Amino acid sequence: MINKNSTYVIIGVSKDSKKYGYKVFRDLIEVGYNVVPINPNEKEILGMKVYKSILDLSFKIDMVIFVVPPNITEKVLEDVEKLNIKKVWMQPGSESEKSIEYCEKNKIKCIHSACIMINKNI
Repeated sequence: MINKNSTYVIIGVSKDSKKYGYKVFRDLIEVGYNVVPINPNEKEILGMKVYKSILDLSFKIDMVIFVVPPNITEKVLEDVEKLNIKKVWMQPGSESEKSIEYCEKNKIKCIHSACIMINKNI
């Protein structure tokens, strides 16, 4: 499902090394994935520019990874659909019934109830 030739956007990257938004970002970078951080409150994390929104990106996004509360996932999914991104990964705790149904309705492949740090080969 994920590979090193694709571009992944992480919604909810954090500067706090104790949070999963930081751990997922760091771990994917360390093993060589092309990852773009999104957090409207940060400018730089781990030496990389942080974008406020996926709408600020001018390049192709292959998958959006959510590490945020479900209500934020639900809002950002509208932007995912606008940009015609067809794959998302909702880290445990970022999914909701509403967000999963939204993906099904809009033909967005959605992985949920699985941690990307453990299940990279799904």
